Amino acid sequence: MSTTKNKATEPDDTGATTPNDLEAMLAGLHRDMRPAGPQQAPVEGQRCGLIAIVGKPNVGKSTLLNALVGQKISITSRKAQTTRHRITGMHTVGPTQYVFVDTPGFQTIHGNALNKSLNKTVVGAVADVDLILFVVEAGSFTPADARVLALLGKNIPTLLIANKLDNVHRRGDIAPWLQEMQAKHAFTEFVPMSAKNSKDIERLLDICAKYLPEQAWWYAADELTDRSERFMASEMVREKLFRLTGDELPYTSTVVIDKFDEEPPAKKGQKRLLRIAATIVVERDGHKAMVIGDKGERIKRIGMETRVELEKLLDCKVFIEMWVKVRSGWADDEARVRSFGYE
Repeated sequence: MSTTKNKATEPDDTGATTPNDLEAMLAGLHRDMRPAGPQQAPVEGQRCGLIAIVGKPNVGKSTLLNALVGQKISITSRKAQTTRHRITGMHTVGPTQYVFVDTPGFQTIHGNALNKSLNKTVVGAVADVDLILFVVEAGSFTPADARVLALLGKNIPTLLIANKLDNVHRRGDIAPWLQEMQAKHAFTEFVPMSAKNSKDIERLLDICAKYLPEQAWWYAADELTDRSERFMASEMVREKLFRLTGDELPYTSTVVIDKFDEEPPAKKGQKRLLRIAATIVVERDGHKAMVIGDKGERIKRIGMETRVELEKLLDCKVFIEMWVKVRSGWADDEARVRSFGYE
């Protein structure tokens, strides 16, 4: 856009992972994620660096990113696999610019083309960063957490983010759990916290700052994300889709933006208008009926909530139309997965 403040291992068919797969993926995916083109002139005392946020699906990574950035740029829902792309969010305060990279949860159950694409995004994100935030639920460590931890190298400083601390009733249980976690990986620091607590977020930012190299900022101070408005529109539709269908709708449903036109303000003092046409892609006729709802009420609500959210985020007027199409088996088709915008 860029939105401003003014407004390993790939699983095999059984779900297992192999070191050879990880080595091959890293060889093909290791890339410089820093912005291309000329950088700002160095300013003494400035710090800037990449911070990857990783963890199993539905552990709170996107909620944490939004809190760290100070504005919603990554969609959230209770459905696992909500985040499907690398989302970069920036937060600049004082002399420090934090460039956070939110990643999909590492997939271990499904071996389809979509999940292979999501896993490549995760591995690529942790290959070239200055700091890693490994997010787990405080007091818990599951096999899914272990598979993500296995992706992390030992040469990049890694903070253990013990999230959802507010759900732990006996805080005394955390100390022995942290000792167990240190035995699993050489974490640089432990950060028990809640992403919903503003003081915890400020404390985490202070901790992260000291791991970022002294160098010029990569982005303007008021930039919040490198993602386009078109991308944010598709994500907002998908968030409302998942939130309003719950567990009824399979996670493989996706959204394609067919039209994204901007009209300047008709009069001085008015806001610009975005005209958006979006297609919700599902795999079965039954899923299509589910999305549309009785007399079209559900898809109308998806459209209304998306419009309200986008108008707030982008500071403009929004007109959005939506359709639902069936594309059976798209998540298993590598070409179609790429055509829908997945890496």
